[in-house]
Amino acid sequence: MSEKVSIAVIGGSGLYKMPGLTDKVPHVIPTPFGKPSGEIVVGTLNGKRVAFLPRHGAGHIYSPSQVPYLANIYALKMLGVQFIIAVSACGSLREDYQPGHLVIPDQIFDYTTGNRPRTFFEPGLVAHPGVADPYCNELRGKLAEAVKEVGGIVHTDGTFLVEEGPRFATRAESSIFRQWGCSIIGMTAAPEAFLAREAEIAYATLAHITDYDVWHTSEGPVTVEMVIAQAQRNLELIQKAVAAAVTRIDEAERCSCHNALANALTTDPGAVPQNLKEKLKPIVGRYYPHA
Repeated sequence: MSEKVSIAVIGGSGLYKMPGLTDKVPHVIPTPFGKPSGEIVVGTLNGKRVAFLPRHGAGHIYSPSQVPYLANIYALKMLGVQFIIAVSACGSLREDYQPGHLVIPDQIFDYTTGNRPRTFFEPGLVAHPGVADPYCNELRGKLAEAVKEVGGIVHTDGTFLVEEGPRFATRAESSIFRQWGCSIIGMTAAPEAFLAREAEIAYATLAHITDYDVWHTSEGPVTVEMVIAQAQRNLELIQKAVAAAVTRIDEAERCSCHNALANALTTDPGAVPQNLKEKLKPIVGRYYPHA
């Protein structure tokens, strides 16, 4: 890969059409896990090269359960990405987290059913990365500062409940999620955040609230029309926040996320099949240098 990029944004196609993004170059990056969701568009934003990946593909062709999460994160790793800003629409499970507000969650509750591929590691190479804090706190701080800078209302913590989808929650589920102490609900943060940790990429979510899910008695239950309409209203603020966050990221800075596998790999190097070392070289190559 000739072009190396440190910062990536995963989200909708509206993000890589944002004002101020110049010198755009599309990249088609095949991976051992198949094709990513779509072309990765690399452009210059505030003097930095930034990669933009449409999570659901051009035209929104992948449902949350069908997004090729492994290929997406692997392709970004091949580009050299060290920081991922993940933009996600979400529903609110709290009265004070209102549509139009932005949330920088600090926790994830993975309520998906297990049908999604969840790890890069397979028989022959075992890893147990820590995800007690699934988001990069340093990157979360930069996102929060960026939202404040551009005049958005931001909540700097909250648990992101990830449901399987593609259906929305029932009222009973939504009420239980609230009882569990969850703040927002969406469908794509898992396994995306956990794969980024395995790939040693700092990752944080910029969630924008579009609705109150289905629990709110004085608001209508969430619909696709409602989500799309509010997402469009949120778009300009999100674009400004992403641009401000990119300015704040020091591409040379490193945190614990960038060494997440240092004490996580448990398989003896001599027992790891050579073909698996080759397959996962962008992720584990520095720990198995003779692959």
